[in-house]
Amino acid sequence: MEEIYRILAINPGSTSTKVAVYRNTKSRFIKTIRHSAEELAGFKNITGQFRYRKEMILAELENAGIDVRQLSAVIGRGGLVKPIESGVYEVNEQMKEDLRKGVMGQHASNLGGLIADEIARSVPGARAFIADPVVVDELQDIARLSGHPRFERRSVFHALNHKAIAKAHARSQDRKYEDMNLVVAHLGGGISVGAHRRGRVVDVNQALDGEGPFSPERSGTLPVGELVDFCFSGEATREEIRKMITGKGGLVAYLGTNDAYEVEMRARKGDEKARLVQESMAYQIGKAIASMAAVLHGEVDSIIITGGIAHNTDVVEYLKKMVSFIAPVAVYPGEDEMNALALNAYLVMTGDVKAKEYV
Repeated sequence: MEEIYRILAINPGSTSTKVAVYRNTKSRFIKTIRHSAEELAGFKNITGQFRYRKEMILAELENAGIDVRQLSAVIGRGGLVKPIESGVYEVNEQMKEDLRKGVMGQHASNLGGLIADEIARSVPGARAFIADPVVVDELQDIARLSGHPRFERRSVFHALNHKAIAKAHARSQDRKYEDMNLVVAHLGGGISVGAHRRGRVVDVNQALDGEGPFSPERSGTLPVGELVDFCFSGEATREEIRKMITGKGGLVAYLGTNDAYEVEMRARKGDEKARLVQESMAYQIGKAIASMAAVLHGEVDSIIITGGIAHNTDVVEYLKKMVSFIAPVAVYPGEDEMNALALNAYLVMTGDVKAKEYV
């Protein structure tokens, strides 16, 4: 008789927290908890949101009649730990310390492992994991140089969804992910565009706080000289400038909202500023896709567009017009991160995959 594992998956994002409960690999409950910019503005940093997000998760589970005492495993989206190889990691004290400190930066995904561990600790025998954290590092050496030895390009991106969607697309083509060249663009609260060469992400924009297209709440690449001048102008503190880049940049800065759907509706109703900003975001995404195609020497099997903003047909059609000459464009609206998290935890619980140790 098949053993039953009840798995809670937690995915904290910049503007939402997704939770799902699985019976082995079958979803039994899923919920997206939305967080407005106003709600999150009251917290000094990401770590300060820990109790707030955890309590909202537990409240949603209780309202759904789910008994956390029956959980076998809790798996959170991986955060900004030290750069590590792809895989499943059991939460340990070193990982929690690094997540709290934000050794590679502050992001909502840092809360995934922390909340998973605390909930698992309340259930005898339950285990806590993370999988494919945002700092999965497969960059080729040539991609690490920035232009000055003081600064090195880092791999910080939506690794979990990139990998899950890329593998799913490969299966749909009756091919192996490890045999394909893909450009994957994840369009969410942050935007990352990566070059996948035969199963490895050899180049990708640092999507957290420094590179690539602007997004619902991130400024992306900014004119460096002007940014330096602003930093020394005395007009803003260091923390205010960091927030301007991550949290209050992008759509928030231009239009006062991090809700891409609201911007989509405003543009469709004739708001010309909303239309221009939305198209500019798409324009920058298209340029990033083309640059990653160049990384792959033009040998691209498919371009994949995924994430929440992939539901926006206006953005998708704009991108297709820009990049479909490179390779066929496949669209996977939303993300497969919850199923990917649950599957990773299940494979560890069954013994098919061994959890790695974070050191």
